[in-house]
Amino acid sequence: MASSEALTSTDYIQHHLQNMTYGKLPAGYIRYDGSVVEQDTWTMAHTSQEAKDMGFMAVHVDTIGWSIFVGLIFAFLFQRVAKKAHTGVPRGVQSFVELITSFVQNTVSELFHFNSRIVAPMALTVFCWVFLMNLMDLVPVDWLPQAAAIVSGDPHIYFKVVPTTDPNATMGMAFTVFAMMIFFSCREKGVIGFIKELTCHPFFAPKSKWYLNIVLIPINAVLETIALVAKPISLGLRLFGNMYAGEVIFILIAILFSVGLIFGLLGGVLQWAWAVFHILVITLQAFIFMVLTTVYMAMAFDSLDEH
Repeated sequence: MASSEALTSTDYIQHHLQNMTYGKLPAGYIRYDGSVVEQDTWTMAHTSQEAKDMGFMAVHVDTIGWSIFVGLIFAFLFQRVAKKAHTGVPRGVQSFVELITSFVQNTVSELFHFNSRIVAPMALTVFCWVFLMNLMDLVPVDWLPQAAAIVSGDPHIYFKVVPTTDPNATMGMAFTVFAMMIFFSCREKGVIGFIKELTCHPFFAPKSKWYLNIVLIPINAVLETIALVAKPISLGLRLFGNMYAGEVIFILIAILFSVGLIFGLLGGVLQWAWAVFHILVITLQAFIFMVLTTVYMAMAFDSLDEH
């Protein structure tokens, strides 16, 4: 942690960027303290190398925990407002919730021109959930990790509090959107129609020159498959990249507090300025994720054969 004298600036940065990881270490593995694992054991990682060696099945406990926590806050808040909603002039939290709901509904209406009971609620959930996860970036970088160290009794515990700085979270959401896009594409167009969309666009020869399609169909399939797979990858990496960069800047500014009084005052000013600017970033990233999700769903419902 920041208070640990043994940590250099590099160690401090790397510590704050490492997730709390729970995974399996194989029998015979030599741990951080020199002890040897006698049999395959599920445990918490105490070093970044242990977290890496736990492999694909390892779980980032902090990412999952904070994602669920802010998701529950969102669900509780909106459910409470929905129960107490009235037809009179909205006030307080109800006014705020109605403002967000109207904003999302108007955005979805402009982008999605099909009948669906799931797209608008999904867009609202995506916007609010991503925004709340991003909002955790405004909590000073040492507060919650130090609290976790005190509670756990481990001064070197890993504890990241911004789920969207973890590519596992952002890519997980992106591939969930991708799976829904594939599902609705097959449901609305049929499996054959979806395959035709991948193989008959953008190039397709007229019936009089049908033999050209022998060459064009494989080209279409490659181009459309690449474009299709690029959608979730760009969706997830865009959110991760922006939030990760913002978190790194907060960590770098926090290092100034350990240099001295003058640099500490400078760090305070920079942290305030970056936090104010970052409010725009976290809102914009949530909005972009929501908009692209809605656009991808519109593409799933749209049939190119109708044009």
